[in-house]
Amino acid sequence: MELTAKLIQLLPLQTGTGKNGEWKKQDIIVETNAQYPKKVCISVWGDKINTGQLQIGQSLNISFDVESREYNGRWYTDVKAWKIETAGAGAPVSEDDVHNTSFTSDDDLPF
Repeated sequence: MELTAKLIQLLPLQTGTGKNGEWKKQDIIVETNAQYPKKVCISVWGDKINTGQLQIGQSLNISFDVESREYNGRWYTDVKAWKIETAGAGAPVSEDDVHNTSFTSDDDLPF
């Protein structure tokens, strides 16, 4: 899945040691560019963490997976990014621009 959103917050880096060795995780909070914006917490794991290039307010293209798991009868959902890029400088094309068609009275249909 992919999402274009604005970076709102960088949460503190988390580290630890598990059965597979050391791990590190960085959570970021982004806000969607929809009519009714939503905030989403996205996790970035391991060597994909590159917070030095991320700036608050920056528009990002994020490729991610959504995964749920059950633990003690409760379900937990993670949004894990596997690629983060800064959004291109080109202006996005809005749906209104694509579908803006004007009709004249000469375009009457035969039925």
